[in-house]
Amino acid sequence: MKEKIVNWLNLVLVADVFLVILGFAWLAIAAIGKAIGVPLGLDLWHSLWQPLFNPAIGILMGGAILSGLISWIGRTFASDR
Repeated sequence: MKEKIVNWLNLVLVADVFLVILGFAWLAIAAIGKAIGVPLGLDLWHSLWQPLFNPAIGILMGGAILSGLISWIGRTFASDR
């Protein structure tokens, strides 16, 4: 059961990492475009920050902490046996 939960958590975290990286790349490109006067969707990115990218970063942080905690608990109880 623990293996399935950890595998599922890792799959979600990998997908979430790609979403966060994609969001950062979009922000960087859109900011450069805004600086040179080419509209590349910076306003759209700003409108998606709160409902999409902000929770994605929070899920990534929480998932990393949860994954580390599960690993630590597994090592602690496995060494007791």
